[in-house]
Amino acid sequence: MAKASSKVRKEPMSRVDTAWLRMERATNLMMITGVLMLETPLGIRELRKVIEQKFLSYPRFRQKAVDGPTGAFWQDDTDFDLDWHIRLTALPGKGGKRELERLTSQLASTPLDKSKPLWQFHLVERFNGGSALIARIHHCYADGIALVQVLLSLTEMQLDDKRKAALAKRWLKKEEHAPVAKRVGAIDRYMKLGNKVLEKGMDLYRDPTLAAVLANEGVEIAREIGHALALPDDPETVLKGRLGVSKRVAWAEPLALDEVKSVSKALHCTVNDILLASASGALRSYLLERGESIDGVTIRATVPVNLRPLEHAKQLGNHFGLVFLDLPVGESNPMRRLERVADCMRVLRKSRQAVATFGALAAVGMAPEAVQAFALEMFSRKASAVATNVPGPQMPLYFGGSRISDLMFWVPQTGSIGLGISILSYNGQVHFGLIADARLMPDPDSVIRRFRPEFEKLLYLALMARWEGEFCSEAAEALLEESTDV
Repeated sequence: MAKASSKVRKEPMSRVDTAWLRMERATNLMMITGVLMLETPLGIRELRKVIEQKFLSYPRFRQKAVDGPTGAFWQDDTDFDLDWHIRLTALPGKGGKRELERLTSQLASTPLDKSKPLWQFHLVERFNGGSALIARIHHCYADGIALVQVLLSLTEMQLDDKRKAALAKRWLKKEEHAPVAKRVGAIDRYMKLGNKVLEKGMDLYRDPTLAAVLANEGVEIAREIGHALALPDDPETVLKGRLGVSKRVAWAEPLALDEVKSVSKALHCTVNDILLASASGALRSYLLERGESIDGVTIRATVPVNLRPLEHAKQLGNHFGLVFLDLPVGESNPMRRLERVADCMRVLRKSRQAVATFGALAAVGMAPEAVQAFALEMFSRKASAVATNVPGPQMPLYFGGSRISDLMFWVPQTGSIGLGISILSYNGQVHFGLIADARLMPDPDSVIRRFRPEFEKLLYLALMARWEGEFCSEAAEALLEESTDV
């Protein structure tokens, strides 16, 4: 009797996706974790229906990530069981924000089962009169921009399809770093260059002749990688140190997006500059409370930059590079903090650093394990945090018929980095959240509660700037000099 065919479909994994798969450590799980808070209760049947009809319309989510001696690949899960991927849970006690933060912290500290597709949804049926949904998806499936698009595909806008598509397109065009996408045409060449650079390791900036050898393949990219490799390690603070295996998450009450935009206009900078400067101020105040001596100290955050063409944003996979952003926590003057953040962002937007790091990630994905570990540790020593800012849709979304009141997400940290800063705008509000290694920062709420006061300093200065006509009056200067840390 002839045997039935049991051939399992396999697809090779891209080099960059492979890099994210292999970056997993017990101390830093490579999961993107998100929380949706719903105004009305959502039942498990409704959730299952959404996942079956919409989430699983992406065939990749029925596949396992398998790493082997000849490379990583995607493989169909012949034993796929949706019940394992959808979990029903409950919060203890009053079941409020603090309990939801604790549950999210536990899930962000728990690895996904590598024998199955690497994602799960956890439904909290009762939360603040509605429900909450916690999603965990491994970074090897996609980057933040792609996963936000996946999230959008699970929701309804209570609009006709034509208007929904137009609004989604308008939202995508506002993505902060979209201009970088025009450089995508050269990425394949830069990936090859990144491989050569990482194999040479530290020799790139120790031996200037190597840059000359690579000049014909992209001298500017070589210079960017060399610059990143040559950066000194981030200063030793309580934000750096040996990591544990537990994470803590927290999020702040949202800010009004119109208010943030008004401040950015008055102070002649971007919304992103205002928010990251506020985050810098909150970290400064926290470090001072922890007894750190930080006068003149600058720490860095790695910031993901989208490199995919906008029309491909719904495709899965990782298509982003990283830039190193200065966070001037040693600057006591809030306006000068803002100026330094804005200046750094202007330089980074004009650089090719994001494309260079994309090539480096591709090289990490196919390099031997020892080279991977070396490269990961080398780059992670140069930053204390990962910072993301995703501009979401500015209209209410509905999930399974229930309106989404709030949402937040956190991207993973790599190597020895123990802090993640997340900023997300949605429906006229800006949401700020932290994920931190519990050993380094057991109390992320202590940073979270400082975010609004730091923003309000800039708001007050913006009002003064408007009243004075310019920001150079003696009164304004005196205020800046006398500004105290919260």
